Amino acid sequence: MSLAVLAVACTLIGLAVGSFLNVVIYRVPRELSVVSPRSACPSCGAPIENRDNVPVVSWLVLRGRCRHCRHPISVRYPLVEVATALLFCGAALRYGFYAALPALLAMLAGLLALACIDLETMRLPRRIVYTLLGVVAVLLLAAAVATGDYRSLWIATACAAAWFLLFYAINRADERFLGFGDVRLALVLGLGLGWLGVTSALIGFFAANILGAAVGLALIAAHRMRRDHPIPYGVFLALGAAVAIFVGPSVHVHLRGALP
Repeated sequence: MSLAVLAVACTLIGLAVGSFLNVVIYRVPRELSVVSPRSACPSCGAPIENRDNVPVVSWLVLRGRCRHCRHPISVRYPLVEVATALLFCGAALRYGFYAALPALLAMLAGLLALACIDLETMRLPRRIVYTLLGVVAVLLLAAAVATGDYRSLWIATACAAAWFLLFYAINRADERFLGFGDVRLALVLGLGLGWLGVTSALIGFFAANILGAAVGLALIAAHRMRRDHPIPYGVFLALGAAVAIFVGPSVHVHLRGALP
Protein backbone atom coordinates (compact mmCIF):
# COMPACT_ATOMS: atom_id res chain seq x y z
CA MET A 1 0.00 0.00 0.00
CA SER A 2 1.39 3.40 -0.99
CA LEU A 3 1.27 6.53 1.12
CA ALA A 4 -1.33 8.02 -1.24
CA VAL A 5 -3.62 5.01 -0.76
CA LEU A 6 -3.17 5.26 3.01
CA ALA A 7 -4.07 8.97 2.91
CA VAL A 8 -7.21 8.32 0.83
CA ALA A 9 -8.24 5.46 3.13
CA CYS A 10 -7.74 7.64 6.23
CA THR A 11 -9.72 10.46 4.59
CA LEU A 12 -12.69 8.17 3.96
CA ILE A 13 -12.44 6.73 7.46
CA GLY A 14 -12.28 10.29 8.79
CA LEU A 15 -15.54 11.18 7.06
CA ALA A 16 -17.27 8.19 8.64
CA VAL A 17 -15.76 8.90 12.06
CA GLY A 18 -16.76 12.56 11.74
CA SER A 19 -20.35 11.49 11.16
CA PHE A 20 -20.23 9.49 14.39
CA LEU A 21 -18.61 12.40 16.23
CA ASN A 22 -21.63 14.52 15.35
CA VAL A 23 -23.80 11.99 17.19
CA VAL A 24 -21.42 12.11 20.16
CA ILE A 25 -21.34 15.92 20.21
CA TYR A 26 -25.13 16.15 20.21
CA ARG A 27 -26.04 13.26 22.49
CA VAL A 28 -23.40 12.98 25.21
CA PRO A 29 -24.02 16.44 26.77
CA ARG A 30 -27.72 15.51 26.85
CA GLU A 31 -26.87 12.18 28.53
CA LEU A 32 -28.30 10.13 25.65
CA SER A 33 -27.02 6.87 24.21
CA VAL A 34 -24.74 7.22 21.19
CA VAL A 35 -25.83 3.80 19.94
CA SER A 36 -29.62 3.91 19.91
CA PRO A 37 -32.08 5.03 18.77
CA ARG A 38 -30.98 5.82 15.23
CA SER A 39 -30.35 9.44 14.31
CA ALA A 40 -33.45 11.58 13.81
CA CYS A 41 -34.33 15.19 13.01
CA PRO A 42 -34.32 17.13 16.32
CA SER A 43 -37.23 19.24 15.03
CA CYS A 44 -39.79 16.75 13.67
CA GLY A 45 -38.34 13.50 15.05
CA ALA A 46 -38.29 11.75 11.67
CA PRO A 47 -35.53 9.09 11.49
CA ILE A 48 -32.64 9.95 9.20
CA GLU A 49 -32.81 7.66 6.16
CA ASN A 50 -29.68 5.85 5.00
CA ARG A 51 -29.55 7.90 1.80
CA ASP A 52 -29.51 11.06 3.91
CA ASN A 53 -26.72 9.83 6.15
CA VAL A 54 -23.80 10.09 3.72
CA PRO A 55 -21.16 12.41 5.22
CA VAL A 56 -21.10 15.92 3.69
CA VAL A 57 -22.86 14.80 0.47
CA SER A 58 -26.29 14.36 2.08
CA TRP A 59 -26.12 17.79 3.72
CA LEU A 60 -25.26 19.38 0.37
CA VAL A 61 -27.96 17.47 -1.53
CA LEU A 62 -30.60 18.44 1.05
CA ARG A 63 -29.26 22.01 1.07
CA GLY A 64 -28.84 21.87 4.82
CA ARG A 65 -32.48 21.05 5.60
CA CYS A 66 -34.45 18.08 6.88
CA ARG A 67 -36.08 16.12 4.04
CA HIS A 68 -39.37 15.90 5.92
CA CYS A 69 -39.95 19.19 7.78
CA ARG A 70 -37.37 21.37 5.95
CA HIS A 71 -35.99 22.54 9.28
CA PRO A 72 -32.39 23.83 8.93
CA ILE A 73 -29.59 21.38 9.78
CA SER A 74 -26.61 23.04 11.41
CA VAL A 75 -23.57 23.57 9.21
CA ARG A 76 -21.58 22.13 12.11
CA TYR A 77 -22.37 18.63 10.84
CA PRO A 78 -20.49 18.79 7.52
CA LEU A 79 -17.78 20.95 9.08
CA VAL A 80 -17.03 18.30 11.72
CA GLU A 81 -16.98 15.60 9.04
CA VAL A 82 -14.63 17.58 6.81
CA ALA A 83 -12.40 18.56 9.75
CA THR A 84 -12.07 14.93 10.83
CA ALA A 85 -11.26 13.83 7.29
CA LEU A 86 -8.60 16.53 6.94
CA LEU A 87 -7.04 15.68 10.30
CA PHE A 88 -6.92 11.98 9.43
CA CYS A 89 -5.49 12.66 5.98
CA GLY A 90 -2.91 15.08 7.39
CA ALA A 91 -1.82 12.61 10.07
CA ALA A 92 -1.50 9.83 7.48
CA LEU A 93 0.68 12.02 5.26
CA ARG A 94 2.70 13.22 8.25
CA TYR A 95 3.41 9.81 9.84
CA GLY A 96 2.80 7.27 7.09
CA PHE A 97 2.82 3.62 8.16
CA TYR A 98 3.54 4.41 11.80
CA ALA A 99 2.61 1.91 14.49
CA ALA A 100 1.11 4.64 16.69
CA LEU A 101 -0.93 6.23 13.86
CA PRO A 102 -4.22 4.64 15.06
CA ALA A 103 -3.65 6.10 18.54
CA LEU A 104 -2.99 9.55 17.07
CA LEU A 105 -6.10 9.35 14.89
CA ALA A 106 -8.23 8.34 17.88
CA MET A 107 -6.75 11.20 19.90
CA LEU A 108 -7.45 13.76 17.16
CA ALA A 109 -11.03 12.55 16.76
CA GLY A 110 -11.73 12.58 20.49
CA LEU A 111 -10.21 16.02 20.96
CA LEU A 112 -12.31 17.41 18.10
CA ALA A 113 -15.49 16.13 19.75
CA LEU A 114 -14.44 17.47 23.15
CA ALA A 115 -13.52 20.87 21.70
CA CYS A 116 -16.94 21.21 20.06
CA ILE A 117 -18.73 20.22 23.26
CA ASP A 118 -16.59 22.52 25.42
CA LEU A 119 -17.21 25.42 23.06
CA GLU A 120 -20.96 24.88 23.33
CA THR A 121 -21.39 23.84 26.97
CA MET A 122 -18.12 24.74 28.78
CA ARG A 123 -17.89 21.08 29.81
CA LEU A 124 -15.59 18.16 29.03
CA PRO A 125 -17.74 15.08 29.71
CA ARG A 126 -15.85 12.44 31.65
CA ARG A 127 -17.67 9.79 29.62
CA ILE A 128 -15.72 10.88 26.55
CA VAL A 129 -12.45 11.73 28.31
CA TYR A 130 -12.14 8.36 30.05
CA THR A 131 -13.16 6.45 26.93
CA LEU A 132 -10.58 8.36 24.91
CA LEU A 133 -7.93 7.72 27.56
CA GLY A 134 -8.61 3.99 27.47
CA VAL A 135 -8.59 3.80 23.66
CA VAL A 136 -5.35 5.78 23.32
CA ALA A 137 -3.66 3.75 26.08
CA VAL A 138 -4.62 0.41 24.49
CA LEU A 139 -3.52 1.52 21.01
CA LEU A 140 -0.18 2.84 22.29
CA LEU A 141 0.37 -0.40 24.20
CA ALA A 142 -0.33 -2.32 21.00
CA ALA A 143 2.15 -0.11 19.14
CA ALA A 144 4.79 -0.75 21.80
CA VAL A 145 4.25 -4.52 21.63
CA ALA A 146 4.32 -4.49 17.82
CA THR A 147 7.55 -2.47 17.59
CA GLY A 148 9.27 -3.26 20.88
CA ASP A 149 9.42 0.48 21.57
CA TYR A 150 8.67 0.36 25.28
CA ARG A 151 10.85 3.40 25.91
CA SER A 152 8.30 5.65 24.17
CA LEU A 153 5.56 4.04 26.25
CA TRP A 154 7.39 4.83 29.51
CA ILE A 155 8.02 8.42 28.38
CA ALA A 156 4.33 8.74 27.47
CA THR A 157 3.31 7.46 30.90
CA ALA A 158 5.70 9.86 32.64
CA CYS A 159 4.39 12.81 30.58
CA ALA A 160 0.79 11.84 31.40
CA ALA A 161 1.64 11.82 35.10
CA ALA A 162 3.46 15.15 34.83
CA TRP A 163 0.59 16.83 32.96
CA PHE A 164 -1.94 15.45 35.45
CA LEU A 165 -0.01 16.57 38.52
CA LEU A 166 0.55 20.06 37.10
CA PHE A 167 -3.09 20.53 36.15
CA TYR A 168 -4.27 19.04 39.44
CA ALA A 169 -2.10 21.50 41.38
CA ILE A 170 -3.50 24.44 39.40
CA ASN A 171 -7.05 23.21 39.97
CA ARG A 172 -6.48 22.81 43.69
CA ALA A 173 -4.96 26.29 43.91
CA ASP A 174 -8.03 27.91 42.36
CA GLU A 175 -10.78 26.19 40.37
CA ARG A 176 -11.40 29.45 38.51
CA PHE A 177 -8.10 28.91 36.72
CA LEU A 178 -8.77 25.34 35.62
CA GLY A 179 -11.76 23.02 35.78
CA PHE A 180 -11.38 19.37 36.74
CA GLY A 181 -12.45 18.32 33.25
CA ASP A 182 -9.19 19.82 32.01
CA VAL A 183 -7.32 17.88 34.72
CA ARG A 184 -8.79 14.61 33.41
CA LEU A 185 -7.98 15.57 29.83
CA ALA A 186 -4.36 16.23 30.84
CA LEU A 187 -3.87 12.47 31.17
CA VAL A 188 -4.88 11.94 27.55
CA LEU A 189 -2.74 14.79 26.27
CA GLY A 190 0.34 13.80 28.25
CA LEU A 191 0.03 10.18 27.14
CA GLY A 192 -0.53 10.82 23.44
CA LEU A 193 1.95 13.65 23.04
CA GLY A 194 4.47 12.03 25.37
CA TRP A 195 4.71 9.05 23.01
CA LEU A 196 6.02 11.48 20.39
CA GLY A 197 8.62 12.76 22.87
CA VAL A 198 9.00 15.24 25.70
CA THR A 199 9.46 18.05 23.15
CA SER A 200 6.02 17.35 21.65
CA ALA A 201 4.44 17.28 25.12
CA LEU A 202 5.98 20.67 25.91
CA ILE A 203 4.93 22.13 22.55
CA GLY A 204 1.36 21.00 23.16
CA PHE A 205 1.29 22.63 26.58
CA PHE A 206 2.78 25.95 25.52
CA ALA A 207 0.84 26.13 22.24
CA ALA A 208 -2.44 25.66 24.14
CA ASN A 209 -1.64 28.46 26.57
CA ILE A 210 -0.29 30.85 23.94
CA LEU A 211 -3.36 30.33 21.74
CA GLY A 212 -5.71 30.66 24.72
CA ALA A 213 -4.03 33.86 25.93
CA ALA A 214 -3.99 35.38 22.43
CA VAL A 215 -7.67 34.69 21.78
CA GLY A 216 -8.67 35.79 25.28
CA LEU A 217 -6.78 39.09 25.01
CA ALA A 218 -8.23 39.71 21.54
CA LEU A 219 -11.79 39.17 22.81
CA ILE A 220 -11.18 41.41 25.82
CA ALA A 221 -9.71 44.13 23.59
CA ALA A 222 -12.75 43.86 21.30
CA HIS A 223 -15.05 44.09 24.35
CA ARG A 224 -16.49 40.67 23.52
CA MET A 225 -15.44 39.16 26.83
CA ARG A 226 -14.76 40.35 30.39
CA ARG A 227 -11.47 39.65 32.15
CA ASP A 228 -13.22 37.43 34.71
CA HIS A 229 -15.16 35.48 32.08
CA PRO A 230 -14.15 31.79 31.80
CA ILE A 231 -12.92 30.45 28.47
CA PRO A 232 -13.41 26.95 27.01
CA TYR A 233 -9.83 25.90 27.79
CA GLY A 234 -10.44 22.43 26.36
CA VAL A 235 -10.67 24.00 22.90
CA PHE A 236 -7.17 25.41 23.22
CA LEU A 237 -5.82 22.20 24.73
CA ALA A 238 -7.13 20.39 21.65
CA LEU A 239 -5.59 22.98 19.32
CA GLY A 240 -2.28 22.84 21.16
CA ALA A 241 -2.26 19.04 20.90
CA ALA A 242 -2.95 19.21 17.16
CA VAL A 243 -0.05 21.64 16.72
CA ALA A 244 2.23 19.29 18.66
CA ILE A 245 1.13 16.24 16.66
CA PHE A 246 1.83 17.87 13.32
CA VAL A 247 4.97 19.89 14.11
CA GLY A 248 6.34 18.44 17.35
CA PRO A 249 8.45 15.59 15.93
CA SER A 250 10.04 17.94 13.36
CA VAL A 251 11.02 20.41 16.08
CA HIS A 252 12.44 17.54 18.12
CA VAL A 253 14.61 16.42 15.19
CA HIS A 254 15.87 19.98 14.55
CA LEU A 255 16.70 20.45 18.23
CA ARG A 256 18.67 17.21 18.30
CA GLY A 257 20.52 18.24 15.16
CA ALA A 258 21.42 21.61 16.69
CA LEU A 259 22.96 20.10 19.81
CA PRO A 260 26.72 19.51 19.81
